Amino acid sequence: MTVESALLQFAVLAGLLTITPGLDTALVLHSVLRFGRGTAFATAAGICTGSFVWGVAAAVGVAALIATFHFAYIALKVIGGLYLAFLGVRLLVKCIRGHYPDVDDLEAADAPLARTPLRSYGRGLLSNLLNPKVAAFYVAVLPVFLVAGINPVGMGALLAGIHAIESIVWFAAIILSAHSVRRWLKSRTAQRSIDGVTGVALLGFGAALGLSAR
Repeated sequence: MTVESALLQFAVLAGLLTITPGLDTALVLHSVLRFGRGTAFATAAGICTGSFVWGVAAAVGVAALIATFHFAYIALKVIGGLYLAFLGVRLLVKCIRGHYPDVDDLEAADAPLARTPLRSYGRGLLSNLLNPKVAAFYVAVLPVFLVAGINPVGMGALLAGIHAIESIVWFAAIILSAHSVRRWLKSRTAQRSIDGVTGVALLGFGAALGLSAR
């Protein structure tokens, strides 16, 4: 895998996961609707910072592991492929069942956000740093996209940076068109379509990346 192909494939994968409705999207949407754009952008910035921290931390840990046990790199690639496949299957099962919460329910489940941008930034940061799903994603998937001969920490930071950029673009779209996006996300058809497409894509990624570890 070349650096260019690794970056492109990760960008597609991270982009799909970014637009899948979840806690991060609910936090930003809730923030813009209750407290305005400035606070919402602060929340989004905190979320993106948290993702970047996880990406770099995972890269440092993986680099140390590979330096000690070279075979661990192959094992991590297989685990990453299986993890992506697991996420894909879970999304497809959810898509088939068609049980989706209303966006209002997602927002109501969130604790009240602070009104100041600084506190909202901290809330977004902590929500991401304390989210085990974000940690699992980076620890399991990031090693798959490390390229031989390239410093793992630098590559990890670059991949995390791509994810952060995609996230802020997505959040900006939500913030700048909050009411329209809210109506769209309330549609279970829209949520189901996103999950279905993302699930199939993740299964494909998982199979391809798992086989590439041979």
